[in-house]
Amino acid sequence: MTLLWKFVSLLPFMNCFAVEETLHGPIFIQEPFDVTYSVSSEESEVLLNCTARGHPLPHYRWKQNGTDIDLTMNYHYRLVGGSLAINNPHKKQDIGTYQCLVTNSFGTIVSRTAKLQFAYLESFETKARSTVSVRKGQGVVLLCGPPPHYGDLSYAWIFNDNPLYVQEDSRRFVSQETGNLYIAKVEPSDVGNYTCVVTNTEAKQSVQGPPTPLVLRSDGVMGEYEPKIEVRFPEITYAAKGSSVKLECFALGNPVPSINWKRSDGSPLARKINTSKGILEIPDFQQEEEGSYECIVGNIRGRNVAKGQLFIYALPEWTRSIQNAFLSLYDTLSWECKASGNPRPSYSWFKNSQPLTSEERIQIENGTLTITMLNISDSGLYQCVAENKYGSIYSNAELKVIVSAPDFSKHPVKKISVAQVGGEVTIECKPDASPKAVISWKKGTETLGQNKRIFILEDGSLKVYNVTKSDAGVYACIAMNQFGVARNTGELIVKERTVITIPPSKMDVTVGESIVLPCAVSKDPSIEVLFSWSFNGDIIDFKRRMTHFERVGGESVGDLMIRNIQLNHSGKYTCTVQTAMDILSETAEIIVRGTPGPPRDVSIEHISSTTAVLTWRPGMDNNSPVQIYTIQTRTPFSVGWQAVSTVPEVINGRTHTATVVDLNPWVEYEFRVVAGNSIGIGEPSMPSELLRTKASIPSVAPTNVSGGGGSRSELVITWESVPEELQNGEGFGYIIMFRPLGSTSWTKAVVTSVEASKYIYRNESITPLFPFEVKVGVFNHEGVGTLSPIYIVYSGEDEPQIAPTGTSIQSFSASEMEVSWNPVAWNRHTGRVLGYEVLYWSDDSKDSTTGKARVNGNMTAKNITGLRANTMYFAAVRAYNTAGSGPSSVPVNVTTKKSPPSQRPANIAWRLTNSKICLNWEHVKTMENESEVLGYKVNFV
Repeated sequence: MTLLWKFVSLLPFMNCFAVEETLHGPIFIQEPFDVTYSVSSEESEVLLNCTARGHPLPHYRWKQNGTDIDLTMNYHYRLVGGSLAINNPHKKQDIGTYQCLVTNSFGTIVSRTAKLQFAYLESFETKARSTVSVRKGQGVVLLCGPPPHYGDLSYAWIFNDNPLYVQEDSRRFVSQETGNLYIAKVEPSDVGNYTCVVTNTEAKQSVQGPPTPLVLRSDGVMGEYEPKIEVRFPEITYAAKGSSVKLECFALGNPVPSINWKRSDGSPLARKINTSKGILEIPDFQQEEEGSYECIVGNIRGRNVAKGQLFIYALPEWTRSIQNAFLSLYDTLSWECKASGNPRPSYSWFKNSQPLTSEERIQIENGTLTITMLNISDSGLYQCVAENKYGSIYSNAELKVIVSAPDFSKHPVKKISVAQVGGEVTIECKPDASPKAVISWKKGTETLGQNKRIFILEDGSLKVYNVTKSDAGVYACIAMNQFGVARNTGELIVKERTVITIPPSKMDVTVGESIVLPCAVSKDPSIEVLFSWSFNGDIIDFKRRMTHFERVGGESVGDLMIRNIQLNHSGKYTCTVQTAMDILSETAEIIVRGTPGPPRDVSIEHISSTTAVLTWRPGMDNNSPVQIYTIQTRTPFSVGWQAVSTVPEVINGRTHTATVVDLNPWVEYEFRVVAGNSIGIGEPSMPSELLRTKASIPSVAPTNVSGGGGSRSELVITWESVPEELQNGEGFGYIIMFRPLGSTSWTKAVVTSVEASKYIYRNESITPLFPFEVKVGVFNHEGVGTLSPIYIVYSGEDEPQIAPTGTSIQSFSASEMEVSWNPVAWNRHTGRVLGYEVLYWSDDSKDSTTGKARVNGNMTAKNITGLRANTMYFAAVRAYNTAGSGPSSVPVNVTTKKSPPSQRPANIAWRLTNSKICLNWEHVKTMENESEVLGYKVNFV
């Protein structure tokens, strides 16, 4: 709180100190401008402004037309601050050019010149004007002839005392340049008196001239004639940038001429340009509107053209101005000022308001002023003036020539300088002195002279090369000029040189490895070193959490460890060792090699039914050249990407096109390319576009052709359907060919379903179980393809016609019985026997059968289990084949045995005698539905 109060309390003192201005010459704040004074003005005084600042305060004086104005002897003039006030201005006495001069102890500066003009408008002469006589249809010009005046004028005309001015149109035009009235073609209604009205806006006056009568001649009518241009704009016009430019053009003619404007170079007129009533007006005139313009007047009798060029002019503007200079005695001053402008400005120089010219020491060339061997009398205020016909500008600066004895107070010799053995050191000696001091050096009492290692530089500094330990000590700089001598000392300390003893070296590594870049130094024990590393010029910030970079080592070691190095770590690594005295660095390049990047722009250049020509562009080789390319493909029928066969079979790293072979027709393929190098296989490319191979005749025949079975009079043929990827085109189907074994002619059938895998041929004449030769082929819209090999398939057969004989049945237990029978002797007419079916049922079964069991081949017995105890079962046997089952045998029956006893023996007792055990138990009594006890079984362990 106290500190804050103290700071605030100082503010008034600080502010007072800030306004205490340093000593300097006059500087203009305000300069005079041109003034136009109206003689009819009610103001009785004209003020020409001039204000400047300077310290000490400047005083002012004025010149009129180059002559000093005596402000003390003439009440007509007075100073208002530095501005000049003129009381009751009079045109004859006060018109002219004025300039303000400002002076203090540093010198004098002059202002820009300002013109004082008097705006006035006198009356017309009262002398009557002659009558103007013209034929009807003729053009006429009525002259205005304005009276003496100063200031811009505007013109209008009165017709027959009508209070409204003559209205301009395509036939009538009033020139604001001359004041004349132009009538392109006189009509009878134009007859009368015309009066010119002149207005001076600056003088705030208007006057009327004497009337000019216009009459028609009676000696005929003017016939048609071509336009005659009476109002022309100048051949060359200069206009200020940003001003409004008007060009006038009007012609007499019968019929009344039309007026059109254009640019001579053919480019269109800017939209902002207005063309009407014989005037082309360009508001806000800019550089791009410079050029040649044409006014084209025409009627049915002909045409005429007026041409003129527009140029932009610019007042001078500074591009380089002069600045204050404080130089020593005998120095050289060199000032240059430059200004832009159109036309190009010329330059002049003033010193203390007096013109400067070249002489022995002073050289002036355009905007450059050079003064050699400066002396005290050259001090003063200088002005560079840049001027063209449209204006002038002034640049002011002060030259101060300084004289002083040598002084080290502002720039003392450095108290302690430190150098390394073998290095170099510069001890500066830059005292203030004017003229420049002569410098000498001493080490202790020894005066130093220049030799191979020690130099006294042009600016007085002492430079020592190849520094040794013996160079340590106290050095004195002695400065001397004609005004005095000064001396200042400093100490040089020499330390051992810092050297990088183990620099990083170039390394060639593989992605994923970890490496250490060494950086060790030898140094003076008193010197602290700071290690830093940069990668490709960017400092590695170890304070941030770094995934790969780590600093390792101690005070004199600054190794860099790179863990799990990646491809983007390839580049230049610089170890920088910084001390208070110097900076050392060593750089090594690390090349990180990895698997190739993915190839790019894989495209299919050509595709056929079984091949595709591929091209691609190589991806990044990741610092290890590509050795081999592999092409992979994917279809809707494949599981993932699979390698394909190519031509050439092995694609080397310099090849970027290959032909993929052994493709399936009419299948959609997409391809990708994988690059490999000595490091490994890289990432695959992006897939190519999806394209379908061209269709072709099927080349794969159906497999697993077989058949048989079915009903009598049927030939059943089966096969494994061909996958979609092997169908080779649209309109795929199967061709089935068959013939009885021994026959020479084939029967042919067509199946158009692509998913079909079976065909049945029916014919009453087919012999049952007759062998047929069968083959199955394929076709599509391209044609018939491959046929399968010939297979033997048998026709359908009848059910067996004979029932088995000798059927018998036997019960083995409460849940098991066995049925047996005699085999059936069969032939093709009685029906083939492939096996037998055993049907069995119980006496209380609601169904005709409760079970069915089959045996294959020649077996003549079947054991049936899972039956109910003490139940009568019936059984019958029938033969079967592929056509079905034959007649059943005569049923037989048997009753299953009762269930075994359900009770355990009770009251079991045993007695041991010597080596014998004697067991006793009670007899088990069975239930009515249980089998009788036939004996007991004893188990022991």
